[in-house]
Amino acid sequence: MKRASLVQKLALVGLATFCLAANISAAEKKDSFKVAWSIYSGWMPWGYAAEKGIVDKWAKKYGISIEVVQLNDYIESINQYAAGAFDACGMTNMDALTIPAANGVDTTGLILGDYSNGNDAIVLKSGNTFADIKGQQVNLVELSVSHYLLARALDIHGLAERDVTVMNTSDADAVASFMTPDVTAAALWNPQLSMVMKQSPTAREVFTSKEIPGEIIDMMAVNSATLAANPALGKALVGAWFETLQLMQQDNEQGKAARTFMAEHSGTDLAGYDAQLTKTELFYTPVTAYTFANASTTLSATMDKVRNFSFEKGLLGEGAANADKVGMQFPDGSTLGDSKNIKLRFDSSYVKLAMEGKL
Repeated sequence: MKRASLVQKLALVGLATFCLAANISAAEKKDSFKVAWSIYSGWMPWGYAAEKGIVDKWAKKYGISIEVVQLNDYIESINQYAAGAFDACGMTNMDALTIPAANGVDTTGLILGDYSNGNDAIVLKSGNTFADIKGQQVNLVELSVSHYLLARALDIHGLAERDVTVMNTSDADAVASFMTPDVTAAALWNPQLSMVMKQSPTAREVFTSKEIPGEIIDMMAVNSATLAANPALGKALVGAWFETLQLMQQDNEQGKAARTFMAEHSGTDLAGYDAQLTKTELFYTPVTAYTFANASTTLSATMDKVRNFSFEKGLLGEGAANADKVGMQFPDGSTLGDSKNIKLRFDSSYVKLAMEGKL
């Protein structure tokens, strides 16, 4: 999955006014929608569901049409969503906060589909523990989820960012740069992570997202105004999602065929994709997804860490005096930040309908 860089995020600041207009105009009832997604283990079910007619089936049930579009560039998919070209888009919790929400586009986390449980890691060429990172240069996509992972790891181990040197590296160059003699440490995500581990005999994972469970969340985000005016969209997306997950988790020929499709369309084979899934905490059932979303104290604590990191790195927009600038609302109605400027919402009511068999 490509994660947002500083340049990419700051480029959106100029779109704020346009985004706000798009957000308002979206608050109307309609019958056709566009959804964006990009390649990542936890989002591959969307490609399968679209290709195999599962999305169409659920859309037809609610009298609407849904076009599911794969974009090769993850950040571009969020940019286009924020500008109003898409009604929904797959993105991380951090990117939802720092791109659409921080730029005024009211966004709802409709499906919290998974969290990274080892798909992101900090890797050293020499040294066996995280403490060995002190004094080293760490290559990563600056101000991205990888940067957040490093910040959390340093804090957990009693270190600070001043104890290392951060070197901004594009995701496209991550593997090649790590293989050069000058690079000794990096923060990476799959598939780059698995490539580095195979190609570098001395590479060691010294900290992974498994050590901060539930903090790097991958979700399907929907424009809040669009969702409010068109609940059929939320119902169709949730229905298609869980039907697909129920199918792909089966250990039979049908389930293997589904995962093989997802593997091939993500550039690997079944074994490789299954390996990625072991590091992706997918919520295969509405019950597990609902339970995760409604652990409100946990989700709120996570988003508090994310918003503070984002504020410290200047990602909450111009004029943000503190981390409270962008308000967030959780499934139980509790809020974090400015309650008069709620721009990021976590809504589990549609998943609850699936859990209760009411879709």
